[in-house]
Amino acid sequence: MNLENCPNCGRLFVKNQFRDICDLCYREEEKEFTKVYNYMRKRENRMATLSEVVEATGVSERLIMKFIKSGRLQLANFPNLGYPCSRCGAIIREGKLCVSCKQDLSQQVEQLQKEETKKKESSRPTTVYYTKKDDPKDS
Repeated sequence: MNLENCPNCGRLFVKNQFRDICDLCYREEEKEFTKVYNYMRKRENRMATLSEVVEATGVSERLIMKFIKSGRLQLANFPNLGYPCSRCGAIIREGKLCVSCKQDLSQQVEQLQKEETKKKESSRPTTVYYTKKDDPKDS
């Protein structure tokens, strides 16, 4: 059991894997979700962008993005909806990063791995083997 303060209102609540806000805020979020869903369900509104949905419903952009990221609003049904890339802000439809940022980050990781490999190879001690001359006194 995890007792925390609600990030919206500050009330104490038991946080679990299903809820990250208190019961009162959850009920309010459900009302907001119903507004957004009912708006998006209408055929003429399915092509709406995020800003158009915010304007029409009065629901905050942050909350609509939460509905999208949690999978409550299926983007397959709403082709113009998306949310910003965590890195550059470009509108995306899945994950946290756009394709460009994913590629850039993987190139940076690749470069770091190459540099690390070079460092390891250059810092390896060179092994030197010596031969022992037979000393005539040892015989």
